[in-house]
Amino acid sequence: MPPILHVVFTDTGAASLREALKASGRGDTVVSLADNLSFGPIDPVDPEARRNWVEKELGFTGWPSTPEQDGDNGWEDISTRAHAFWNESLSQRHRKIAWVSRRSAMEYAGFLEWLWRLGDAPCEVVDLTDVKVSYRPEHGPPRRPRLAMSLGMLDHNTICNNDLWDLAEPLQMSARGRYLDLWRQLRSENAPLRVIDGDKLVSAPITFFDSLLLSHVKANWLKVARVVGEVLTDQTMDGVFQTGDIVLAARINALVENRVLEFQGKSPFALRFSEVRLPRG
Repeated sequence: MPPILHVVFTDTGAASLREALKASGRGDTVVSLADNLSFGPIDPVDPEARRNWVEKELGFTGWPSTPEQDGDNGWEDISTRAHAFWNESLSQRHRKIAWVSRRSAMEYAGFLEWLWRLGDAPCEVVDLTDVKVSYRPEHGPPRRPRLAMSLGMLDHNTICNNDLWDLAEPLQMSARGRYLDLWRQLRSENAPLRVIDGDKLVSAPITFFDSLLLSHVKANWLKVARVVGEVLTDQTMDGVFQTGDIVLAARINALVENRVLEFQGKSPFALRFSEVRLPRG
């Protein structure tokens, strides 16, 4: 029996899964894609083209560091890591199990590109889209089951206690065909963003999140971190994870540059050290 390789599309999810596997006494290998293919060019998925896009369109240098980190050398790291991920995740030496949720744009997009490169090779999938997990806190009684939503949002105890690896099932040819058709369309559109719409991933303009961001800005000064955090909370309340703080901070920056918002502080990317408000007068 070939060794098991778990293919994951978020670093946080991979870290939790590794810890869960270790706690359960399993020696499986886990690899993760550090890049986030829910935004930027995907035809082709070229690290240099995506780095240039992030700097030009989002105004952010150092991806994949977050706005709160100093990430000047981040892209060199992500390019190296992405190359290693594709080599290992497509290896014929392993029994491959991909973890995906169609509620997470990042996981969904990464999975589709991986499947695109996999070709006809067999794989199994742990689909967390509609899975409910029991949550047992360290102290106190168990809580009501909740949607898993994303592997990246689960801690290792939840993964282990729910034996989520037992959900792995072979990917059927009909489902594979639908996924490949979807990614072929998304690649041809090559839009700035890809977001969840129902159970599909769809192309979206760079301005997609602007109205939601503006709905959380007031006439008084608010920390950018608060505005971004409220938008992220809105997503989870809707049962999806559409994007992260880099795209949202970039759009706040664009709204400031277009004088739709007023700004004070260091930079909208410095979430905790900057504030925005609606224009007065």
